[in-house]
Amino acid sequence: MTTQERSQPAIDAAERQMLEGWLDYHRATLAMKCEGLTDAQLREASVPPSEFTLLGLVRHLAENERGWFREVLAGEELPPVYGTDEDPDKEFHVTEADTWEEARTTWLAEIEAARANAAKVELDGLSVGTGRRGEPFSLRWIYTHMIEEYARHNGHADLVRERIDGATGE
Repeated sequence: MTTQERSQPAIDAAERQMLEGWLDYHRATLAMKCEGLTDAQLREASVPPSEFTLLGLVRHLAENERGWFREVLAGEELPPVYGTDEDPDKEFHVTEADTWEEARTTWLAEIEAARANAAKVELDGLSVGTGRRGEPFSLRWIYTHMIEEYARHNGHADLVRERIDGATGE
């Protein structure tokens, strides 16, 4: 995923294409915010003592892709990619050993699995798995939530990237 692949959906797109288009747009925006940075820069904390980093954010969104599209939508029983019982937010706790190559590969694999699972379900179709309160979700709700999740975190990514090297903009 590179900035060349980043485009807004057509203004007259059908609902599903619109939702998928905006989600892909925000996925590409996050990739763009990470482009050209070294592993050390991607592990650089936004505002110490906060541990919030671009690398941690990519890992967090890999967890979200897995959670919503594989565990909830498709009902797959999977362990977290990064989290553990002792450290459920481990994706944000990056170390010198954590690399962009691993995080990017994992994130892109989860996106591909998400696309494959979503392709099998209509927008009004309900998930096989359930949320924390035991309720199923429509694919429409999951798409909308994921767009919100990426949009919010892309705002964070803007600030982190500007702090790292001064780069601003979309």
